[in-house]
Amino acid sequence: MSTARPQVTPPQPWAFPVPTEHVLTNGVRVLLHDLPGQYVLSLRVVVPLAVSAEPAGKQGIASMTARLLDEGTASLTSDEFAELMERHGMVLGAGVSDGGLLVDVDVSQRHLATAAGLLTQALAAPAFPEDEVRRILRNRLAEIEQERASSAHRAGKEFARTLWDPTDRASLPTGGTPESIGALTRDDLIEFHATHVGPAGATVVLAGDLTDVDALAVLEATLGTWSAPRHQPAPRPVPPVPAADAARVVVVDRPGSVQTEIVVGRPGPDRSTSHGWAPHPVLSFILGGSPSARIDAVLREEKGYTYGIRSTFRPRVAGGTFVTSGSVRSEVTGESVEILLGILDGARDGFTDAELRTGVDYVAMTAPGRYATADAVADESATLALEGLPGDFTTRNLRAVNALTLDDLDAAYGRVVTGEWTVVLVGDAAQIVPQLDGRVTGAVTTVDL
Repeated sequence: MSTARPQVTPPQPWAFPVPTEHVLTNGVRVLLHDLPGQYVLSLRVVVPLAVSAEPAGKQGIASMTARLLDEGTASLTSDEFAELMERHGMVLGAGVSDGGLLVDVDVSQRHLATAAGLLTQALAAPAFPEDEVRRILRNRLAEIEQERASSAHRAGKEFARTLWDPTDRASLPTGGTPESIGALTRDDLIEFHATHVGPAGATVVLAGDLTDVDALAVLEATLGTWSAPRHQPAPRPVPPVPAADAARVVVVDRPGSVQTEIVVGRPGPDRSTSHGWAPHPVLSFILGGSPSARIDAVLREEKGYTYGIRSTFRPRVAGGTFVTSGSVRSEVTGESVEILLGILDGARDGFTDAELRTGVDYVAMTAPGRYATADAVADESATLALEGLPGDFTTRNLRAVNALTLDDLDAAYGRVVTGEWTVVLVGDAAQIVPQLDGRVTGAVTTVDL
């Protein structure tokens, strides 16, 4: 007995979970996402903090401050803090972006009050023990050396240094340089924390199953008591300034390398762009988001030169980049760069209906899966708060994605791509540079690893 094949119907419209909004007595904004069944709660605290405001010569101090928040407080040693976290099954992380400090904690529902209390101590009264400060700074210096051994890290560093004006903070790693990290002291960290980390302008996001949890009362009793008398609210970040000579090719010499790491890019928009963000994730997918995308269709599937090269628009709080990156075999570097630039520039001639449909379907239909967990919802909500975007931005953007036309894609790509590229290649310069002759315009600069 045969049965009829079931009909596959289009998915129902989906919306990003909208939080309820509150304000604690100290002015901290609270966003609560009640997600039934998500019993591990995700707690996020966002503090606006422009890394461009770091003192001259002390770049990376914001990142080091974030790393030291859980290394002891006024009432708990580093070991005691870690023991409490482990005993209650909590995981705490902290980091900075161009526009803010983000501290995150994942914790079971029944330990929310303990987690919020520890988080409040970490933000309000970190101890910055001298031995922990020295250890964290040594670790960062060791990381910098390890990053030099990674072609991808080295390419990213050189790309930022080439793309952005040398006087702009964006041209240097967020985590600082050996010189700036080596110059930091405990007193520097204490002063930076006192003046840059506080409740003014901060947002708390809590996502998960809040059934029978008086979340607002817990947050009021903990993060609502946070104060920082010397805190100076951060200025709104501004887009970084491109270097006057950004459109050039830089080869980072890595003698003996059998592969070449390629990074090609230029300035792009942030998600607040007045033209709308919707086209950009679709363009990323069409150009370099899958093995069937334009770039991999040639360089991977047809030529076999790479395992994969990806394109993406990377928004910052202010400004952003459009970056294409991946690796190829050393002996085909020149041809690969020529093909890659040809594909990227050729896309200014327009996209196809099939590409539009595929890209829209991917971005729109995978959204429910991308935001299926409490931590994903909390991360997105915290990012929206940091970027100054409304809570319904994600939903409205997905509706705009579904309504995109070919004209929308062409216009968005044309606003970003002008034919001028920052190209960084990390590999064996003796092999790479001769291959570039006649394949790229302008001078080729070689720098040491």
